Amino acid sequence: MPAASPRHPFYLELVKPSHYDDQGYLIRWVKAWIPSNSLACLYGLARRAAEEKALGTEVEIRIQAYDETNSRVPVERIVRRIQSSANGGLVCLVGVQTNQFPRALDLARRFRAVGIQVALGGFHVSGSLAMLPETPAEIREAMELGITLFAGELEGRFADLLRAAHRQRLEPVYNYMADLPSLQGQAMPYLPPELTRRYAPMPGSFDAGRGCPFLCSFCTIINVQGRKSRYRDADDVERLLRANLAQDIRHYFITDDNFARNRNWEPIFDRIARLRRELGVKFNFTIQVDTQCHTLPNFVDKARQAGVSRVFLGLENIRQENLASARKKQNKIQDYRDMLLAWQRKRVTTYCGYIIGFPEDTPERVLADIEIIKRELPLDILELFCLTPLPGSADHKVLSEQGAALEPDLNFYDLEHVCTTHPKMSKEEWLGLYRQAWDAYYCMEHLETLMRRATAFDRNPKRIMEIALEFYGCLRFEGVHPLQGGFIRRKLRTERRPHLPLEKPFPFYRRRVAEGLSTYGGLALYAWRVWRLYRRVRREQQAARHPYVDESMRPRVELTETAS
Repeated sequence: MPAASPRHPFYLELVKPSHYDDQGYLIRWVKAWIPSNSLACLYGLARRAAEEKALGTEVEIRIQAYDETNSRVPVERIVRRIQSSANGGLVCLVGVQTNQFPRALDLARRFRAVGIQVALGGFHVSGSLAMLPETPAEIREAMELGITLFAGELEGRFADLLRAAHRQRLEPVYNYMADLPSLQGQAMPYLPPELTRRYAPMPGSFDAGRGCPFLCSFCTIINVQGRKSRYRDADDVERLLRANLAQDIRHYFITDDNFARNRNWEPIFDRIARLRRELGVKFNFTIQVDTQCHTLPNFVDKARQAGVSRVFLGLENIRQENLASARKKQNKIQDYRDMLLAWQRKRVTTYCGYIIGFPEDTPERVLADIEIIKRELPLDILELFCLTPLPGSADHKVLSEQGAALEPDLNFYDLEHVCTTHPKMSKEEWLGLYRQAWDAYYCMEHLETLMRRATAFDRNPKRIMEIALEFYGCLRFEGVHPLQGGFIRRKLRTERRPHLPLEKPFPFYRRRVAEGLSTYGGLALYAWRVWRLYRRVRREQQAARHPYVDESMRPRVELTETAS
C-alpha cells in the first residue's frame, strides 16, 4: 500500500470517450450540444468521496474530468501526474457506449502501456454482461490489457473502488447488474464550471430517476438500468438547481429515459415550479417521455409549470405491425395526434424519434409514411435512426443466438449506420433510404408548414428555423447525427484510428480547408434560405386575418389507412 502523504495526492481522472467518424477522425466540437450525464454522475460521486476523505485524512483526492466531444484528453500530462505521486491514481473511462468502445480501448492501451490503472464502465460493458451468455471478444481483450471492467452503477460503491485502486488491488471485473442501488440520498450529478462552459445550449444535466417498465426489443435501458422506477427526492433536485445557479446554469437535460414513468415525477415538478416562483428564475428543461404521458392526470400541465420547453417522444413508427415486432405495445398510433396537441397547446417543442429498418420496411413504405407524418401529425422535430441491434438489447441477444450477420466494427453502432442485414433492403438501399427520409421531412415546403403551425400555437417560428439548422444542418453538412452534434467541428490530424494511416500535414490541412469551405459555405447558404422563409412566414402570419389551421391540428382522426 502506498505511503499516505498530503504532498502526494491520489489523482482521479474521469474521461468520457467520443467516437470516430467515417474517415476515422475523432468527433469533437468547440461546444458540444448534449452534456454527458454519466460524467456528471461520476464527478458528483467522486466529489463526495473526496469530501468524506474516502482514502484517509492524509490523502487528497484530486479530480479532473474530460468529455472528448468538446475537450482533448492530455494523456501524457495525466501519466506524468499519476506517476509523480506516491499515492498514484486511476483513470476511469465513463459511460462508454458501444460506438465509443473502440476509442475507449485506444485510450486505455496508452495508459496501460505505462502501468496506469484503468477502469471502464458504461452501457456496452453492462449490457453485454447482462444479456450475453459468453463474454464477447472485445470485453476479453480489455481484460487481457489489465483494464478493470465495471458493470452496473457506482452509487454506494465508488469509495470502495477508489480504496482498491489506492491499494493497487482492483479486481478484473465488478458486476453489480443484479444489485441496482437506490438513488435517494445519493450524490447528485455535477460538473465544474470549466466543463459546463463547453456545452451549449444545455449546460446542465441530471437523472431524476432510472429504469423503464416497458419491453422495447431495441432498447438497452431496461436491461442495464432495470424496469423498476428508482428515483431521486425533490429535495435532492432542489439542492442541485440551487447549487448550479452559482454557475448561472438554468437549462437542463433531464436524462431519465422515460420521465413519465418516474414514480416521483409529480413532487419533482411541483418543487421545481415552486422554485421558479420563489427565486424568479426561469429554469428550462428538456425531458424524455413515452407517447402515453398525456394520459397521466396533470402531467403535461405540471411539466409546463416546471419549465419544460422541449420534450422527446419515442414515436418510433406509425405502423402498428412494426411497433408490435419491437414489443412497443404501449404506443397507440391512434393517440399520437392527441398526445402531440397536448404538448403543442402548452407551447412545448416536440422532438420525436423515428426508426427506419423494421422487417416490413421498404423505401416506398417508409417515404409514404414520412408524408403521412408531415400531413397528419403536429410534431416539430423528427429524429431519424437506423434500427440497430445494440449490445444489451433483446434484439442483439436474439440475433447473436441465431448467428445472424452483425457489423463487427463497434464504432458503427451509433444508430446512423447499418449494422445487420434486412429482409427487403440491401445495406446500400437502407442507408440511402435513411438519408432520403431526412431530406423529405426537412424540405423547405415542410419547414414552412412547421413555421405556420408554430405561429398558430403562439410560438415563435424562429425556433423552427434554429432547429432545422441544428438538426438537419448537422446531418447534411457535417455528416454527423445531431445527437452527436455541436458547434464548429475540431478535427485533429493526430487523432485518427490507429489502424488507419496518419495523413501528412499538407494534404490533411489542405483538405480540411476545403471541407470547411464546403461545410460552412453550404450551411450559410442553407441558413440564408431558411431565414428568408422565416421572415416571410412571420410577416404573412402577422398580416393574416384568420389563424393558420391544417389537417394535423384538427380533432383526432385515424391515421391514413396505409399506416394502420
